[in-house]
Amino acid sequence: MRDARHHLDGDVRQACTLQAALRMSNEAFAEHLGIAVRTVAAWHQKPGLRPRPEMQQVLDAALARAPAAAGERFAVLTGGPARAVSARADDDGAAAEAEHRLITDQNISRALSRLDQLAAWGPGTARRTVAARLAGLDTRDLLDRAGRRSRIGRDDIAGALGAYYRCQAGEHGRYAARCGPDGPEIVTSVLTCPDWLDLGCPLTAGHDRLTPAGPAARADIPLDAAAADAAAQRLAETLVAGTRFVDMPLYRLTGIRVGKGEIGGSVGIAPFASYALTLDLLEGELADALAAGIPPGPGSLPLRDRYLPDLASVLGVGRPTVRRRGAGPVRVRPPGRPAPGARRLRAPGAGAVQ
Repeated sequence: MRDARHHLDGDVRQACTLQAALRMSNEAFAEHLGIAVRTVAAWHQKPGLRPRPEMQQVLDAALARAPAAAGERFAVLTGGPARAVSARADDDGAAAEAEHRLITDQNISRALSRLDQLAAWGPGTARRTVAARLAGLDTRDLLDRAGRRSRIGRDDIAGALGAYYRCQAGEHGRYAARCGPDGPEIVTSVLTCPDWLDLGCPLTAGHDRLTPAGPAARADIPLDAAAADAAAQRLAETLVAGTRFVDMPLYRLTGIRVGKGEIGGSVGIAPFASYALTLDLLEGELADALAAGIPPGPGSLPLRDRYLPDLASVLGVGRPTVRRRGAGPVRVRPPGRPAPGARRLRAPGAGAVQ
């Protein structure tokens, strides 16, 4: 009877799993098996296919001659028994799972394709770039960083953003409220101005004035090297941490209309991957800077310098107002009604903005 560890059963998903365990690209795996690259690509596109008997023999032989470490990764990915349980085996299992997702997860594949477009890279460059980073990432380091980020509170974020934009002149400021006559003043990071306060507008479905604007215009201006590097790092960390990534349509605010009794505007549709690889990186960048004791300001936050360097870019809803090159969805959240008990609202001047 043949050793089950050296035998693949079922559809071509196990062939793709073997490819992940061997840590090979489509091209390398095809060469390893002596078959066409298009055959390997077809397996990923139609994972329900069952290999022909002669192909099954080729795959069995590839599994039989796989290095021990690759065999262990294959066992972990297929739910089979591993020979030993250790921290190193756990690391190998996590790495194998990350590489398996890099090859088979369609949401990740779309994000990689989007990164190739945004960075003006050739097809497949993002996948190779992310794959090269997986071996250098440790899940424990990511957990440690998450712990440091969790210590950064709302007041820290609000104060840091106020400091970053402190030299911006204009009527806009951070939304603030005092709860009770003797309560402390709470200053948020929400950008507002006098015309956006005391609107008397119930936030109910009957007063919803947002209208669809159709698909949002996609800003395909290439990312520079630093922005593309940060986007690739985000995808690598998503894979290593086992974070779910779903590239579903996302609402993007393309127009805003605020007045007495009305909060309205228009929204378009944009792919989540575009947001995840650009503006969604700003929060982590700011938290990491604060955790490291770096004072917030132009020059200390490269991604914010790029995407939201000033008030014009923050308020430029629907416009790719990005310093140098690149763009992404810009969101401005107008303030709602004051919380119960709020006694005083103000829109500070140039010294305090989002």
